[in-house]
Amino acid sequence: MNAFLKISGDISNWNVYRKSVIICDVTEMFIRRAFTEKTRTIDQMRQAARSCKQNIVEGVSDETVSIEMCIKLLGVARGSVRELLEDYMDYLRQNALETWLPDDDRTKTARRYCITHDDPVEFVNKCRERSDETVANIMITQIRQIDAILAKVLKKIEAEFLANGGLREAMSTSRRNNRGY
Repeated sequence: MNAFLKISGDISNWNVYRKSVIICDVTEMFIRRAFTEKTRTIDQMRQAARSCKQNIVEGVSDETVSIEMCIKLLGVARGSVRELLEDYMDYLRQNALETWLPDDDRTKTARRYCITHDDPVEFVNKCRERSDETVANIMITQIRQIDAILAKVLKKIEAEFLANGGLREAMSTSRRNNRGY
């Protein structure tokens, strides 16, 4: 039999997915704590964080039948997380808080931690122990990492498409092979 469908499995252990859960969960903890009054920013941050995670899940699932849809949804996830990055940067600037520079030792420490830790519960618990300023800077680091990961995933999907084509090509090839052509 010449199978042509690539059925996605459980993505809960994928690094990009686990990082999106961290971003979603820490953002929820952060907005509940950092914003004392109702503001549109709360909904924007919540939706951007959720959109990143949900579009990764949907994009990976949709790759079964449409590489184009997968690319679009992962692109939406990337756009959402970049929007969230701006919200965290705005929060720091608008509250006269420090934004860590890329070569700051705190950024380097956060970068190493973000690379090697992807347990959402542990991450949220660690962030609860830190100031809003520190959490915002850690999230900026985490968001930049997932942005880079999503870019790599998109490039990988592009390369696979260029090498193998899409679903229609796979279906036609499988049908021809099945008929013995």
